Amino acid sequence: MTWYSHYHPARLTVRDFKIGLAQIAPRLGDVAANLDKHLAYIQQAKDQGVELLLFPELSITGYSLRDLTPDVALQPRADEPVFARLLQAAGEMDVVVGFIERSSRYLYYNAAAYLSAGQLWHLYRKVYLPTFTLFDEGRFWAAGDRLRAFDTRFGRMALTICRDAWHLSMAYLSVMDGADMLLTISAAPAWSSAPGEPRLTRAQGWDDLIRHTANVFTTYYAYCNRVGVEDGVSFFGGSVLAGPAGNAVVRAPDLEEALVTATVDARALDRQRQRSPFLRDEKLDLVRRELDRIARERSEGFER
Repeated sequence: MTWYSHYHPARLTVRDFKIGLAQIAPRLGDVAANLDKHLAYIQQAKDQGVELLLFPELSITGYSLRDLTPDVALQPRADEPVFARLLQAAGEMDVVVGFIERSSRYLYYNAAAYLSAGQLWHLYRKVYLPTFTLFDEGRFWAAGDRLRAFDTRFGRMALTICRDAWHLSMAYLSVMDGADMLLTISAAPAWSSAPGEPRLTRAQGWDDLIRHTANVFTTYYAYCNRVGVEDGVSFFGGSVLAGPAGNAVVRAPDLEEALVTATVDARALDRQRQRSPFLRDEKLDLVRRELDRIARERSEGFER
C-alpha cells in the first residue's frame, strides 16, 4: 500500500485555528449508523466554524469488535464509499476518524486517518496494542511499526491512538520530529471513582497525563475519547485540549456525547517556550547515543 503522509520541507509554523472534539458513542459493528453520526457532527462543527475536527478511536466501527473485525474493515481510499462520504461532507474542514484498516495483505490494524483537502492526508496504525485486563487487541489486530510527524495547513502535528499516549517515548519522538501539536484519539473505559474523588479514577488519570505531557513538551495536546457502553464496558469521555503550559483550554463532560470547541493560539506556544526552553535545551545526540548503548548491552545479555 502507499503510506500516506504529506511532508513539505518549507513547512508552516503553527497558526491560530479552531479545533473541535466530537465525543461520540459509536454503535458496535454498525458502520452505516456511525457514518450518519459522523456526518451530523461534521455539519454541526462546520456551522460553528471548526477547522479541525477529531473523532474517537474506532469511531467508524465501535471498539469491542473481536470476530466482527473482517466485516467492518475498510481500505482508506477516496473511492471507498465511507471515506468518499466523509471527504465530501468535510469539505474544507480537516477531520480525524478512527477505523479498522484492512491492508492489501489482509492484515487488520486499529488505525486513524487524517483527512484534508479532499484526500487521505496521513494514516497512522496503533503501535501499542493492550492485552491485559479487559483488553485483547493483540489477538485480532496487527501492530503498527512507525511514527511520523506530518505537516498540515495549521502546522506540524503527530497522531497516536489511546495506549500509545502512555508510552512517553511516542510524544518525545513526535516533538523531536517537529510536531508542535499532538493528537490522540481514544476508547478508554471508565473506572470507578476513588473514595473522596469527584471524578472517575481513569478519567482523572488521562486528564493528568495529557496536561502533563503538554506541559513537559511545551506543545498543544488534543485528546478525544469516546462515550457509551459496549459489552457492559462504559467509556468515560472527558476529551480535553491542553495548552503548552499544561492548562485545560477546554474539556468535554464525562459520560455523555458532546462537541466542544476551542481556539489554538500560536502565541501561547511562543510564550511557553520562552519560559520553558525544552526544545532549545534537549540533547538529542545524547539520547540517541545512550539508547544505542542500552540496546547493544541488552543484545549482549546484560540485565536491567
